[in-house]
Amino acid sequence: MSEKIILTTGVYDAIKEHLRRKKVSIHEENRLHTELRTAQQVLRRNLPEDVVTVDRKVTIKDHTKKDEQEYIFVSSMKAKPQKNKYSILSDIALAAVGYKVGDIIKWPFKDGERTIEIMKVEPWIQIA
Repeated sequence: MSEKIILTTGVYDAIKEHLRRKKVSIHEENRLHTELRTAQQVLRRNLPEDVVTVDRKVTIKDHTKKDEQEYIFVSSMKAKPQKNKYSILSDIALAAVGYKVGDIIKWPFKDGERTIEIMKVEPWIQIA
């Protein structure tokens, strides 16, 4: 597992604002504060391609629920869960953002702690 998450400054700021507005559970809030304290901030062009961020298609294996699912993480304004486009501030995105392929994360989801693994991260380009 990565020792610290890697975030673009924009995503870092969005998560900080999300926390300020109390949009997460207390367990998620504590975990996110801890991760943000040690997060490495980089410019988007310097973000490794295998790191979960906005505009990436991510395959996540949920070891707790024993399933695997693909998500497209987008900005909050472009989120359309029915089209598999999830806000970077959704529960699953907050658990995965900043982590890279191969990382296994224990995360305090609202329905209890689950263990997820980042299987694949690919660029996602929206077609107009």
